[in-house]
Amino acid sequence: MTDLKDSKILILSTNGFQQEELFEPKAYFEEKNATVLLASPEAEKIQAGEGDDREIKPDMTIEGVVVGDYDALILPGGLANPDVLRQNKKAISLIREFAEAGKVIGAICHAPWLLVEAQLTHGREMTSFPSIRTDLENAGANWIDEQVVCDNAIVTSRNPDDIPAFNAKIAEEIREGKHERDALTQVA
Repeated sequence: MTDLKDSKILILSTNGFQQEELFEPKAYFEEKNATVLLASPEAEKIQAGEGDDREIKPDMTIEGVVVGDYDALILPGGLANPDVLRQNKKAISLIREFAEAGKVIGAICHAPWLLVEAQLTHGREMTSFPSIRTDLENAGANWIDEQVVCDNAIVTSRNPDDIPAFNAKIAEEIREGKHERDALTQVA
């Protein structure tokens, strides 16, 4: 297991997240000695999706995030979580800031909806949960049905079964370092 001791990763989520897509990457990167923090629009505990009573308290609100402090941003899926976050201007602005800074962004399942809202899909290869394929394609992405797709430090995966490949690719991208790019040239 390659150590990521000096790496700092932010997970952005709110209520209705897919529990495996938050807790498994968090545990994976903590086992690699990375610092993993959770940000949410509100300071209160957030709960996984319907039928799952797992909760977690955010380390900070979105307002407390300093993008330069982090190497990567992870966006877990679930139905409600990305749907709520994509309507939050501060959340979308934060995602764009990560992209503009050349940071790694990982989005799994329904979380690529957030990349659509942040206008980071045009001209990129991506994957997602199949039900949002049309949304990604309509936003200019080239949708590919693979476990993990990486396009210039934006890592996407389809569902909880893909988490091992998703985690490994994010770790690889972090090890590569900052990705020089201008996200604004990628806007649809």
